[in-house]
Amino acid sequence: MISKPILALAVFGGLLAQSAAQLSERVGDWPQWRGLHRDGVSRETDLLAAWPDDGPTLRWTLRDVGIGYGGPALVGERLYLLGDLPGGCHVMAVERLSGRLLWKTRIGPAGGNAAYPGPRATPSIDGDLLITMTQHGDVVCLDLGDGRLRWQKSLERDLGGEHPRWHFGESPLVDGDRVICTPGGSGGALAALDKRTGAVLWRSGGITDPAAYASPVIAHGAGQRQYVQLTAEHVFSVAPASGAVLWSVPRQGVRAVVPTPLIAGDEVYVTSGYGCGCNLYRVERRGGGLAVREVYSGKGMVNHHGGVVKRGDHVYGYSDGAGWTCQEFGTGKVTWSDRGIGKGCVTCADGHLYCRSEDGWMALVEATPEGYREKGRFKQPERSSKRAWPHPVIGGGCLYVRDQAVLLCYDVRRGG
Repeated sequence: MISKPILALAVFGGLLAQSAAQLSERVGDWPQWRGLHRDGVSRETDLLAAWPDDGPTLRWTLRDVGIGYGGPALVGERLYLLGDLPGGCHVMAVERLSGRLLWKTRIGPAGGNAAYPGPRATPSIDGDLLITMTQHGDVVCLDLGDGRLRWQKSLERDLGGEHPRWHFGESPLVDGDRVICTPGGSGGALAALDKRTGAVLWRSGGITDPAAYASPVIAHGAGQRQYVQLTAEHVFSVAPASGAVLWSVPRQGVRAVVPTPLIAGDEVYVTSGYGCGCNLYRVERRGGGLAVREVYSGKGMVNHHGGVVKRGDHVYGYSDGAGWTCQEFGTGKVTWSDRGIGKGCVTCADGHLYCRSEDGWMALVEATPEGYREKGRFKQPERSSKRAWPHPVIGGGCLYVRDQAVLLCYDVRRGG
């Protein structure tokens, strides 16, 4: 349903006329989980600095994207997301301007954990390929143009992994010719698959932890390119070419370890819920290899699964027991905390936090260490009965909010 006349194509600038490039770096795109650098930060500018009382303008609503908790990936004129539809788990391509469904492809069975069925992943868009994962651990590669299935690999059947309690929740990382995923188990916690064929390139045999729910990220600590992952037992990194473990540090998680590691130069920041708290590690050269030194550990950020973002020298997110929290990245000191709209997830764009609560509120909050400064809020319409866990996504001057089978697109461009 279109809430007002479609805006001009110029809203997206040159986005709509450009074809997809490998892991698109165009400012208006969001090509994978948590954006280009997997840090939850959009490079968009000229966005609304405050919202009207009833929130930004709703451009369109799409009501048949299926059950699921994953957000969309945005590249060019399309967005892509997963959902359980009748007959199974599907990938869908949607026109960003209008919300019109373009194609859908079944990639596996529906269901999963009985309490929280549906897929969790955000697709990764790389050149002419879409790569993603179902809740059952089926890693798939589709043709971006028409959704044709190119290859499929099961983390359980083919790689000997075992799904966590709430099934697989990561979004695979695409880097060059490799797809990095986390089957876990005796063969190695991480695996690299060939992007074009799905063939197994390596396993990280030095770390055999079970899979948790975090997604791997690229880092360059101590001047060396590496993949960093968080499990319920370790924080660790491996060499991209071989999967050899470069460094690891024990870190005991509780029940569910979900947030994606945050990378800043030589430093790796991790947090998880159930009282675990947060840690900052510095990657260093030592004895001809790499090692990590713990800078701090503490309870300043106890983030369940809503993720954290870094802006300037501070980290922002929801900390269990404290509320929305601003923390000094380098020291772990809490600068402020506020209950705000309640527990939820966060994305950052143009100097503001886009906070989404589990019960469907959206708030615009200034990303400043000076205090919690809310610049507007609204309650999402057409709420499902489930908790609103999908992270908000920003691209092309639009805010995308997914709630199970409903996908909403808001215009948040200044003067739009």
